[in-house]
Amino acid sequence: MQKQISSNGLTKVQVLIMAIAAGVCVANIYYNQPILKNIASSFGVSEGEAGSISVLSQVGYGFGLFFLIPLGDKINKKKLILCLLICLFCLLLLMTFSQNIVEVWILSVAIGIATVSAQVILPLAASIDRVTTGKTVGNIFTGILIGILGARVFSGYVAEWLSWRYVYGFSAGMILIVTILLEIYLPNVKNEYSGDYLDLLKSTLQQLKRFSLLRETSLIGGLLFGVFSSFWTTLTFYLSGAPFNFQSDTIGMYGFVAIAGALMAPIFGKLADQGNSQRSLTLAVSLVIASLVIAKIASNSAIAIAVAVLLLDVGVQATQVTNVATIYTLDAQSNSRINTVYMTTYFLGGAVGSSIGLLCWHLGGWNLVTWQMLGFTLLAFFIIVRPKITTARINKS
Repeated sequence: MQKQISSNGLTKVQVLIMAIAAGVCVANIYYNQPILKNIASSFGVSEGEAGSISVLSQVGYGFGLFFLIPLGDKINKKKLILCLLICLFCLLLLMTFSQNIVEVWILSVAIGIATVSAQVILPLAASIDRVTTGKTVGNIFTGILIGILGARVFSGYVAEWLSWRYVYGFSAGMILIVTILLEIYLPNVKNEYSGDYLDLLKSTLQQLKRFSLLRETSLIGGLLFGVFSSFWTTLTFYLSGAPFNFQSDTIGMYGFVAIAGALMAPIFGKLADQGNSQRSLTLAVSLVIASLVIAKIASNSAIAIAVAVLLLDVGVQATQVTNVATIYTLDAQSNSRINTVYMTTYFLGGAVGSSIGLLCWHLGGWNLVTWQMLGFTLLAFFIIVRPKITTARINKS
């Protein structure tokens, strides 16, 4: 069934399905974080070798964002999404039956690449709904955020009661279901770009020159997602050791706290529609700073860590929703390429954050990790509050 775009834009059912599909897709990058210790034990490898899985997933995602997502401005977005989902389904089945850590590393990169279908869905929605872009993008981004955060809860419980392999087997089933739903309900959108692939990639890079706002939001987004990734990657090891000694299912429970932050995403999207992005960003990053201070000074309290999780996720997700809603106002015909620039920087920031977080964990434990995250966050805060940022956001170039 080929759904066409109505004069009123997307229906509520279409937005809901797109949000669910995006969340189910992106969750595959984060399933590994609460179960790194389980995977390490399964293959008899060190925590460091298992920790590389998280980094490789995000590197693959960044690779897919840059080389695949621009195609959304050239070829039919629906076909691109469905093709990526079919590939993801096959890769997840292979991961379920992987035989050694090297296979897991390779498949982690490949799964990261195939998971970028979530980032074709976002610009597709933005290109259709140009009146309440922030609200629509906020709703779909909520699905992505719940997928990111719920992934930890899901994988933690499944790994504890069954096996980490079942996590990927169940995910393959969910991907198959959303593929069928998207085939039925996803609308088709006519693309305007007619150049070849190399010209498309060059045009993607040119978006950085076109918009100073894109450069600034990309850097802010990358820094904050680096904090997010560093936090969740090392939190698994921190909570599994003294003084907590939590199992993977208990660690996954912290994802429930974080989901509360994701539910606030549409609120910040509406603020972006109203032109309040500057105020939204300042408030959001301030919440992240507060969360990290709590995580540092009350690091031996499970309740304090839960509060830090909530504030961190509210702040980080509010930052990303505000940024995404804002960049989609720059040029509707280049949404996929603009999204590529932002999201590539965003997830490479996550990979860098995970890598540096793991290094800090091995060198100085939780104390050094929290200092590293505060450094990233304060740099982002500085970029936001500089006086010339306000003028740049008004001019957009």
